[in-house]
Amino acid sequence: MQKIVEFRITLFLIDFYSLIRSNYLGRHVCRYLSATPEMPSCDFKPTPYKGKPKSEITKIRGENLTPALLTYYKNHILINQGYMQWLFDEEGRRFLDLFGGIVTVSVGHCHPKVVQALDEQNRLLWHTTNIYLHPKIHEYAEKLISKFPADSNLKVVYFVNSGSDANDLAVLMARMYTKRFDIISLRNAYHGASPYLMGLTSLSSWRYQVPSGFGMHQAVNPDVYKGPWGGSNCRDSPVQTDRQCDCSSGSCEAGDNYVEQLEDLIRHSCPKEGIAAFFAESIQGVGGTVQFPKNYLSRAFDLVRSKGGVCISDEVQTGFGRTGTHYWNFQGHGVTPDIVTMAKGIGNGFPLAAVVTTPEIAATMGKALHFNTYGGNPLSCAVGSSVLDVIEEDNCQQISHDIGTHLLEELSKLRDQFDYVGDVRGKGLMIGVELVADKKTKKPLDAEKVTKIWEDCKDMGVLIGKGGLHGNVLRIKPPMCITKEDADFSIAVLRKSLEANL
Repeated sequence: MQKIVEFRITLFLIDFYSLIRSNYLGRHVCRYLSATPEMPSCDFKPTPYKGKPKSEITKIRGENLTPALLTYYKNHILINQGYMQWLFDEEGRRFLDLFGGIVTVSVGHCHPKVVQALDEQNRLLWHTTNIYLHPKIHEYAEKLISKFPADSNLKVVYFVNSGSDANDLAVLMARMYTKRFDIISLRNAYHGASPYLMGLTSLSSWRYQVPSGFGMHQAVNPDVYKGPWGGSNCRDSPVQTDRQCDCSSGSCEAGDNYVEQLEDLIRHSCPKEGIAAFFAESIQGVGGTVQFPKNYLSRAFDLVRSKGGVCISDEVQTGFGRTGTHYWNFQGHGVTPDIVTMAKGIGNGFPLAAVVTTPEIAATMGKALHFNTYGGNPLSCAVGSSVLDVIEEDNCQQISHDIGTHLLEELSKLRDQFDYVGDVRGKGLMIGVELVADKKTKKPLDAEKVTKIWEDCKDMGVLIGKGGLHGNVLRIKPPMCITKEDADFSIAVLRKSLEANL
């Protein structure tokens, strides 16, 4: 009799749970019926916070810092300390950082080896500028260049301070070398927000109403999820879009069609004498982790070179092993650029960036004085050199491949389960999850609903970025030291948030 009663109670609970899920109130009751996923353990003990109260920090931010600052979350987080994949607020609460300081913390917050390298250099020499010899810039330059394909002619490095600095310099180099002016980027691209680069960046949310973009043009973005062509066979990714693909076996007609659009742009909008350069991220970052068809960049590079231009790969977010299969993601496209720009993960959060190019292109910069006061300073070079060592010693590239593939495969299950999840894409630990109101039309999910899902993840201890033109793409780009346990916790948190907001 007792077993029969227990069985009936179980059936009742199952029926009750199913019933309340079927209505609005029930869906929110369900949110509390299932336990919050348990965060993986961490032995690190944060230093107690000793700064100004959060209320005072918020007041100063509103009154004394630029109003253009974007502050994440309704209940702002005051970060006190970071350790590897973890961040701690002023109360000691721990968060799993899946955004890595906007794809900048590559090997882990305050990685002990990087901290040691900075500390040792800090006690030895801060700054002289490069009018004098100092060992760190030379040691680091040689080590960084060794990470490029041996058969490439990418041999000369310019050190600067940020990704915008690097892309600014690449534009100047291209125009100086080719003696041409017109430069092409892609719609949905982000290459910086300086006045010079605003013309390369093709996201309206980053454009001011000022003259910009002289001689700069944007081609149709080769987006196989939302663009006019592409589908389920087109990406270099463990997860393909569920959109039907017209490409025949062993070929990608979508890439060919997008290259024809690029050629049409050059034919109509650029001088007959040719162009200076073509700029492309190997996976678009701020634009929402958009991946191109497999053969697009290769054919685009061939076309650009036939028009006299140089090819520039923006590896600011995708470099240093983040995509898993290659150290630089342009290698995954089977291309060798003429100029490569890099920043963010290069210094694990320390201000550092670089432009690497050929001796022939670099030589044009000797026609006038060119100088960057802090570029290649002893501190940044010590940090950058240490980051390269840690990527190798900690096997970060392999972690990106293994954990990133696991995340993508688990996220694809959420796409199949939830109507709000329209697309999952990426490679390694460069991942995007696009939230939509309708899977057929791909209409972006309402900003309020996106924010609710995003805020719920934060409340359960997971920090995720947002991107895309409409802010409806969850950006997952954690430090390359996360574990499978961290990944599974993240998936559980995101699933619970999606369930609570059905």
